[in-house]
Amino acid sequence: MYKTPCSRLSGLVGASVKQKLVQNVPRCSQTARSLLQLHRRDPSNWLTYQHLNFLKRQYVSKNKSELQQRAIPKQAPVLTIVDERDDSVERQVQRISAIDPLVAQTVSEDDTSNTRPEISTLKPMTEDAAVQNDSVSSTETPHINVETDLAREARLEKQWKQLKVDMEELPDVYARLAKIKLTALVVTTAAAGFAMAQVPFDPAMFFVSCLGTGLASCTANSINQYFEVPFDSNMNRTKNRPLVRGQISPLHAVSFALACGVPGVALLTLVVNPLTGFLGALNIFLYTSCYTPLKRLSISNTWVGAAVGAIPPIMGWTAATGCLEPGALLLGGFLYCWQFPHFNALSWNLREDYSRGGYRMMSVTHPGMCRRVALRHSVGLIGLSSLAPVLDVTTWTFPVISLPINLYLSFLAFRFYRKGDRSSARQLFFCSLWHLPMLLLLALLCKKPRRDPEAAALPPAALAS
Repeated sequence: MYKTPCSRLSGLVGASVKQKLVQNVPRCSQTARSLLQLHRRDPSNWLTYQHLNFLKRQYVSKNKSELQQRAIPKQAPVLTIVDERDDSVERQVQRISAIDPLVAQTVSEDDTSNTRPEISTLKPMTEDAAVQNDSVSSTETPHINVETDLAREARLEKQWKQLKVDMEELPDVYARLAKIKLTALVVTTAAAGFAMAQVPFDPAMFFVSCLGTGLASCTANSINQYFEVPFDSNMNRTKNRPLVRGQISPLHAVSFALACGVPGVALLTLVVNPLTGFLGALNIFLYTSCYTPLKRLSISNTWVGAAVGAIPPIMGWTAATGCLEPGALLLGGFLYCWQFPHFNALSWNLREDYSRGGYRMMSVTHPGMCRRVALRHSVGLIGLSSLAPVLDVTTWTFPVISLPINLYLSFLAFRFYRKGDRSSARQLFFCSLWHLPMLLLLALLCKKPRRDPEAAALPPAALAS
């Protein structure tokens, strides 16, 4: 039923295609002829092997429509003779000056006889140029770069140097690779979380939890430096790190990180409790796989880094109690809010360094937000301090005695917000260095006494007797 319409449709399509082809054939032939004429008029503009990157030390000579590739250094350009009356003379002279003299002798006489009459007037000039090229080529020594052994050793010394590890400097290298000051701060906050827990103090468990937390911090810091070597080399603050200076190899740094991370997480998991081990592994993952790459992608890295810094006191609390309680979250909130005035003030005076390193920090891309966030979280510490007795973590004395240092930090953050200069940022940063230990010490002094469950179960009459 559909045979006739289909045949008609195919016939119409075929006729239209044939008509288009008939119309385009003259145009295609004209385009081909124009391309051939262009090639005959100016063949030097066509793509040859010398335009390729991997053959840029070689050149191509044209002889009887064949390409001959010679793997010798390219000669210096020679002044060419240009005839304004005919372009063919320019092509012929240019070929003579660019190729080897041996190849120039193979040019056939038929090609020269087919040239126009005007070429004969310049024949003596071209012969003189060819003779001059022959004389220069014969007297001039080949351009061969001969490198002596001494020069080769000096060049390799600049490019590569043998890595020699000094055993006496190895402890200092490990300390800088692990960022020992930052690790000490992490262990201090974990110890504060352990001491704030309302359980009997266990010295052995306290030591193991601090050791495991410190090893996990060393692992995170080492892997962080391993990933950021090309970026640390552009910053004045980090250009002297061990991996940047080549004091140890990357494999050595990764081995050190594994030697710290595996025992650290194993101690926290097997000796302390699985919850603390999970938090330690999570902290390593967040710092190395989330915070480190985000530093070059988005300003959200500051919030992720604050979450990483808030986990150690929670780990200390869970190491002592074995469970996650509101007191642990409160201590984590202290560290979370404290890090914004601390780090934002630090990064404000390092904006040039962070910009050279390619890091997207609030101080670089959003300076106004950087100051506002520092002020907002400084004031938030006052609210968290007032929340501590409500959660039955401290007595009501703690909000009162911690109010002066919180107000002073908020005052410096407000001045940093208003001025936004280096002096106010520096004052806020140095204040944050002593503010956190003081705040944790006051919280420990105002810690609510532990209630004995057996004493709470007895009736009041029995306690009175």
